[in-house]
Amino acid sequence: MPQRTVVITGASDGIGRAAARTLKQRGDDIVIVGRSEAKTKAVADELAVPYYLADYSRLSDVRTLATRLLENHPRIDVLANNAGGLLSAREETEDGFEKTLQVNHLAPFLLTNLLLDRLQHSKGVVINTASIANSLYGKIDIDDLNLTKKYTPNHAYGNGKLANILFTRELQKRYGSSGIEAAAFHPGIVRTSFAAGSSSNLRFVYRTVLGRLMMSPEKGSDTLVWLATTEPGVDWVPGEYYERRRIQKATKQAYDEALASRLWEASASMVGLD
Repeated sequence: MPQRTVVITGASDGIGRAAARTLKQRGDDIVIVGRSEAKTKAVADELAVPYYLADYSRLSDVRTLATRLLENHPRIDVLANNAGGLLSAREETEDGFEKTLQVNHLAPFLLTNLLLDRLQHSKGVVINTASIANSLYGKIDIDDLNLTKKYTPNHAYGNGKLANILFTRELQKRYGSSGIEAAAFHPGIVRTSFAAGSSSNLRFVYRTVLGRLMMSPEKGSDTLVWLATTEPGVDWVPGEYYERRRIQKATKQAYDEALASRLWEASASMVGLD
């Protein structure tokens, strides 16, 4: 059996870096993706693995990333869409989309679709890092995905994480029969720097004594590693949303099949996959 190739985005820090270390120790070929050249290269050098740079606020970076992955890696057995973030005041990217939506949903949606043939050929697993924020703050208006009317940092992040779950379920529905298996997961409240640049009230949690009580990135990466190394359909149910290796209840909208289909079509149009 050929050695597995695992691509992890957002791997320069936090749970992505922790998962990369664990999976490397288990013997997988790891490919890491990050935004910061210094941080991403440091992790790549530590693990002696290849790395790529991509800024998800530029969809051109995502397309270049996909091209290079396809050129250099004949197998992609696991794609862990882990990159994302909680941002601040409403901002539009150079592509014309609300930045939180693009970084958390549109960019990984585009990357996954550009790699679909390779993932199908490899019978690959797609793992999307979601968040409990889907239930706390998420409520998608399919006619206002860019939140031009009711923007707050928390609402934008919650919508992005809800979109991750809807994408997971629709990806499984559309491509499960052709060999792709997908799952989403909430890593828990992990001690990372993901909210450092945000004006959200959540950033204060990470900067107070509460931050020191959060779980480590290693513990937060456990479910990602478990999904990446166990058998879909046997050890876990494809298309579901997990926390601590157990299926969790997401917000009601996450189970709206019509919304999932509409979000897929809208996202495909937005990123030019028509």
